[in-house]
Amino acid sequence: MTNEDILKALSNVQEPDLGKDLVTLNMVKDIAIDGNHVSFTVVLTTPACPLKDLIMNACINAVKLLVNKEAVVTVNFTSNTSSNRKDGKTILGGVKNIIAVVSGKGGVGKSTVSSNFALALAAGGAKVGLMDADIYGPSQHIMFGVRGERPLMREEDGKGWIVPIEKFGIKMMSIGLLIDEKQAVVWRGPMVSSAIRQFVSEVDWGELDYLVIDMPPGTGDIHLTIVQTVPVTGVIVVTTPQTVALADAKKGIAMFGQAQLKVPVIGLVENMSYFTPAELPDNKYYIFGKDGGKNLAEEFDIPFLGQIPIVESIREGGDIGVPALVGDDAITKKAFMDFAANAVRGIAMRNANLEPTEIVEMIE
Repeated sequence: MTNEDILKALSNVQEPDLGKDLVTLNMVKDIAIDGNHVSFTVVLTTPACPLKDLIMNACINAVKLLVNKEAVVTVNFTSNTSSNRKDGKTILGGVKNIIAVVSGKGGVGKSTVSSNFALALAAGGAKVGLMDADIYGPSQHIMFGVRGERPLMREEDGKGWIVPIEKFGIKMMSIGLLIDEKQAVVWRGPMVSSAIRQFVSEVDWGELDYLVIDMPPGTGDIHLTIVQTVPVTGVIVVTTPQTVALADAKKGIAMFGQAQLKVPVIGLVENMSYFTPAELPDNKYYIFGKDGGKNLAEEFDIPFLGQIPIVESIREGGDIGVPALVGDDAITKKAFMDFAANAVRGIAMRNANLEPTEIVEMIE
């Protein structure tokens, strides 16, 4: 066996999402051969890649079938999270992907989806930050169980930096960490936009594979400020199945499809899809209607990322500061992990196939 034999065999292994072979994509490194033993490293587009086992089995089969049926093949994995930024990286320079989680209306569980999405990415080995951009109704400090805590400050080259709170392996920042909970944020648009820019330019986010931004509901000032301040890789739209929520979700999808914005929609996730009682685990009750989110995704030709059930433990976990991904409910964990896996694949395909991410230049 030679290195050339191994590379030739692996050129028959396709990366399932990107549609090209591993060798063409330059994903094979460090081939080592010792008798019948061969090892090599496959560089994935994200540490949270859900297709590791599929790729590993395909590599082993290719070497055994095309090179040496007696080969003992060891496939190692590393990752270099894909990114497609074109902004000179002056803002959030260490962040590879910026993902905004949006909804057309409040009450659909967008913050719950954001927090558990961030945790699912981190569970796959990615470095993740979570920015709570819902200035008027922050909730991530509650969901992460850090109410009453205050972020530290540090100084570097004469500039002060806010150090985000770290919990469950996530760097998290929320206006709820900076103000008294009993105070209402009574600010006009420019003040809110200024706070968002501060969260971007004065928080020490460091090196991240993904920064998840929990956006406020609707299509307003904060959304425009975000896309004009940072290069947003893409948006994930959250909805529930009922008609009222779907009507507002359409507006969110339409906003980011406008010619001036052109921020890709990674996909849509349907929250509160169905209720399954603990005592009847095989039963699904579609309280808010069935498949509304799936049908909406088909209507707009965007990926459908998954369905999250109504489970009491999700609500309880958010209230006591232990998100579902950190809890014990296997059904809930699987739903969020499956959704995150689909989203990660969508982000990788977006980076491989679409135009580079840029800050949006808009005429006011």
